[in-house]
Amino acid sequence: MVKSKFNFTKAALDSLPLPAMGKRATYSDAKTTGMQIRVTANGIKTFSVFRRIKGGQPERVTLGRYPDMGIEQARTQAALINAAIEGGANPAQAKRAHKAELTFADLFEEYLERHAKPTKLTWASDKQRYDQYVERPLGKIKLSKLTKARISEVHSRISRDGHPTVANRVLALISSALGRGVEWGRLTENPAKGIRRNKEQSRDNFINSDEMPRFFKAVGEEENTAVRDYVLLSLLTGARRANTLSMRWKDVSLKRREWRIALTKNGEPQTIPLGAEALEILTARKETAEKDAVFVFPGPGKNGHLAEPRKGWLRILKRAKLSDLRIHDLRRTFGSWQARTGASLAIIGKSLNHKHSQTTAIYARLDLDPVRQSMETATSAMLEAGGIKKIAKVVAIK
Repeated sequence: MVKSKFNFTKAALDSLPLPAMGKRATYSDAKTTGMQIRVTANGIKTFSVFRRIKGGQPERVTLGRYPDMGIEQARTQAALINAAIEGGANPAQAKRAHKAELTFADLFEEYLERHAKPTKLTWASDKQRYDQYVERPLGKIKLSKLTKARISEVHSRISRDGHPTVANRVLALISSALGRGVEWGRLTENPAKGIRRNKEQSRDNFINSDEMPRFFKAVGEEENTAVRDYVLLSLLTGARRANTLSMRWKDVSLKRREWRIALTKNGEPQTIPLGAEALEILTARKETAEKDAVFVFPGPGKNGHLAEPRKGWLRILKRAKLSDLRIHDLRRTFGSWQARTGASLAIIGKSLNHKHSQTTAIYARLDLDPVRQSMETATSAMLEAGGIKKIAKVVAIK
């Protein structure tokens, strides 16, 4: 015979016997005050909180059905309702507090405002992924009912559609938002933890020497000068996509030939030496820029700068007859050509602002002169492979 009070576990709840037709069996959780599960003859199992209020009658607050609501989620809600009751609220008030519980959409909005926007240059990409893949299946779900199974289904569906890497990124985004929710006291555990990611194959794409002539010619023929110069600077500096898009004139010193990035992906500021070719491009853009221009690549969007160069990038790839090449591969190309021209791993790491604990001390001891020399050597080699003596030859092509 099952005890009326025991520690709720999945195995125990799944094996509860059904009462006679027309009857209802009630069991109490030994771990959480007032938490019960009621079982009907049809096998419906419902969590609730049953409490006696000071000076009043016993009252019940329904939480949700098992297994749609997990045991730990029910315990979290029971704890919130218990806290409300102990603070003087009556069961009706406690139930309203339960109904007013945050949805995942509420949490994600808080995640954007409190974490992503202040700390991530890629927050707009996070918002785009949420809008495209997460809002419809998960947005309206209360946090207490957001189960691992629901999240796993989102990941599986994106994977089945042929986008396994995107599925991993979406899962990471969901997990990050839920992790912040735990930190902020919005929930007690992260249900996205433990979901298996898809296996990813690391990319090693970069522009080879035989492809350089076609690539530089295709870039030079790009009619959108902002896209053209953005692509060239991405290649000649090895900077990350988001940093280059949001490059500000106040962070560029043409005199010192440096570009200072205060916020990078790894959280560390970065100073990029500007080689002669990169300096030439920036000088030309400065001469034609508006007097009060903030961004090197201004755009009409709410961010004020160029946001998505994808269409121009695809035009360049088509003209160059290159495929399976992403904008991020320009950064990889720069590092690869540094290695090809004899740069040490420490120099490459310093150039690309990689953050590795075993080499951090080495990076800190390096000044910018050897970094600049290595970057200029790699640039010269790329231009030579492309049959270009000066970057002006590329920029001038119409």
